[in-house]
Amino acid sequence: MNVFALALLTLLLLFSTLQAQNAGARVETAFQKFWNARTTGEAEREAGEVLKSGVSFDEAYRRLKAGRTYDSQKTGIVKLSHRSDGVEYFYAVTVPANYDPAKRYQVRFQLHGGVSGRENNQPRGTGESPLQGAEQIYVVPYSWNASPWWSEDQVFNLAAITDSLKRTYNIDENRVVVAGVSDGGTGAYYIAMRETTPYASFLPLNAFIMVLANRELDDGLNFPNNLRNKPLFVINGGRDPLYPISAVEPFVRHFMSGVETEYVPRPEAGHNTAWWPDVKDRFEKFVTDHPRDPHPDKLTWETANLKRNRAHWLVIDQLGAQPQDVKPLPDLNVMVDPTTGTSFVPMFRRPTRHGRVDLVRDGNTIQATTRGVASFTLLLSPDEFDFKQPIKVVTNGRTVFNGRVEPNLQTLMKWAARDNDRAMLYGAELKIK
Repeated sequence: MNVFALALLTLLLLFSTLQAQNAGARVETAFQKFWNARTTGEAEREAGEVLKSGVSFDEAYRRLKAGRTYDSQKTGIVKLSHRSDGVEYFYAVTVPANYDPAKRYQVRFQLHGGVSGRENNQPRGTGESPLQGAEQIYVVPYSWNASPWWSEDQVFNLAAITDSLKRTYNIDENRVVVAGVSDGGTGAYYIAMRETTPYASFLPLNAFIMVLANRELDDGLNFPNNLRNKPLFVINGGRDPLYPISAVEPFVRHFMSGVETEYVPRPEAGHNTAWWPDVKDRFEKFVTDHPRDPHPDKLTWETANLKRNRAHWLVIDQLGAQPQDVKPLPDLNVMVDPTTGTSFVPMFRRPTRHGRVDLVRDGNTIQATTRGVASFTLLLSPDEFDFKQPIKVVTNGRTVFNGRVEPNLQTLMKWAARDNDRAMLYGAELKIK
């Protein structure tokens, strides 16, 4: 090889190296901006820049699984707030004294009682969680009479807090739980029926789900079937003047027919948490033993609108009765009347138009049972589906899709921006009509 040819080859290799370095720098910069986004909206905008960076699907997936790098944070009680639609929502976070940003931490939301007696959104007390247990990040949000736990505002509030926490602290996305006492426990039931995806379990204490059946509170959007997706830990007292075991237990036993439930009746207890020292270890063991499955093989979701239309990898897109609808489906909204023991009564009223989808996944095959749903979307994760093999969807006994699905970078970044969740990434959307 002559000197000229050698010099030309050297220049070409140098140019190729510089191109690769520039491409790598573009990808790195785009992802840093994506990780630094303060809100879901900002993350969605930065996701577009990631797409422009030239990153491959596999590289983006690897980076999203690894997640952002976290910094050290102030420990102890940190008082925070966020604003939505002109309303400020206050909350307090207790960060462990030895917080390590390289370690993933469990999170417990603790919802307080006495909502009707609070006339404004101002925080009360020190912000410390009243039921201290295992080392974890404790979150104490605040509710008041104009924004009770059983409102869409508070469902959004908890979701917004969860998203914000994940941008600041190294949260274990599969260990975020919602617990509550009295009104807070009723709120835990409410949130479980409206927004299941971010949470691992729900722990209502001294509460009663039928409070939500009050004519002034029942908006026709409470679906007990949605409780099937996550386990419950329930405590009630025998001497509780508000929600005694005698009134609550028939409903808890009814739910146990379709919902994994650990029921801990305390016959001697009143409407208080004096039992906490005796129950604390059992409570924390339940939480430890029930991490969230980000891609559950079985899902059930029922809704009457498209605002609350998602459970993990299922999104209901359009409601409407279909000729192939399956009837009936096992319905937790119907139970034996506890007063007569014979007749069946609905727990919550039903709007004229609502729909439900039940999913069962076995490998690359999905069995869907539907009622009142015209179309839905399946979000496919590379962690669960083999994209090199055909995916088969059977709806109400009829094969509606059978073929290959290609992983899509835009889909990956879209849902990564929305969910902000290292454990829950989707490579493709499969729309079923």
